[in-house]
Amino acid sequence: MTFLVTGATGRAGRHVVEELLRLGHPVRALTRAPARARLPGQVEVVKGDLTDPDSVRSALRGVVGVHLLTVGGDDYATLRTGPELAKMAAEAGVRRVTLLWNGAPGPVEDAFESGDVEWTRLQPVDFMSNTLGWAPAVRAEGRVYEPFGDVPMAVIHEADVGAVSAAVLAGGGHGGETYTLTGPEPYTARQRLATIGKILGRELEFNELTEEQARERWRQAGHAEELIELLASWQGNPPPEAYTVSPAVQEITGREPRTFEQWVREHTGHFTA
Repeated sequence: MTFLVTGATGRAGRHVVEELLRLGHPVRALTRAPARARLPGQVEVVKGDLTDPDSVRSALRGVVGVHLLTVGGDDYATLRTGPELAKMAAEAGVRRVTLLWNGAPGPVEDAFESGDVEWTRLQPVDFMSNTLGWAPAVRAEGRVYEPFGDVPMAVIHEADVGAVSAAVLAGGGHGGETYTLTGPEPYTARQRLATIGKILGRELEFNELTEEQARERWRQAGHAEELIELLASWQGNPPPEAYTVSPAVQEITGREPRTFEQWVREHTGHFTA
C-alpha cells in the first residue's frame, strides 16, 4: 500500500514519511522542489503543487492514503482547491486522508467532509519547531522579542504529529474524527525560553512585543493578512483546546507525547551554532 505525503519536506511532513517507512509502507512524497527534498532513498519523490490540482493528479495514482496539507503556495495561505483535490482523490481510489489544519477549517476540510473519501482531521495546537524562529536571536543576543509572553499553549513535537498521521493512514478506524493534538503540558513563551536557557546553561531574556508590533513584524516577513489575523487570534486569545492537554497522541500511537525539554535537547545545536 503506497501512501502520498504532501508537504513532505516540511516540519511535520518529514516525520509522516519517516513513520510510514518505519511501519513498512511505500511512500510517495509530493514537493514543489524535488531536487532539494533530501528524503530517504527509498521514497518516491514527485513534483506537484496543491494550488495547481492538475500537477497533483498523477501523484494520486495507485495511492491508498494521503497526508494532506490545507495550506499552500509561497505564503502558506488557505488552499482554495479543496473541491478539485477531493474529487481527484476519490477518482484515483484513495481510501483515506488525514487533513492537517492551519488553525481553522477551510475549503479542503469542507470538500472532503462532503465527499466519498474517509477523512480524519488533525489539529495540532502549535508545533514545538516554531520555536526555531528564536534561534538567531538567542545565539546573537541571548534574548528574544515576542508577543503574548504569558499565554499558555500545549505545544506538540512535530514527530508526534507525524506518528499520529501515519498511524491513522496505515491503520484506519478513525474516519470522520477530529483530533486536537498537544504535547504533555502547556507552556507560555516565557517558560519555553526559560527551558531553553536552562538546557543551554545561559540566562536568556524575554522582551514582550505589543500586538501591533507583532503584526508589523509579520507583515514585513511577507505574511498574508489572513495569516496575520489567524496568528494574532490564536496566539493572543487561544481557545481552551490550545492549552488543555489532549490524550489523542497516546491513544492513537500508544506512546506518551514527547516533552518540550526533549525537543530542546534534540535541537540544541540550532541555539548554539
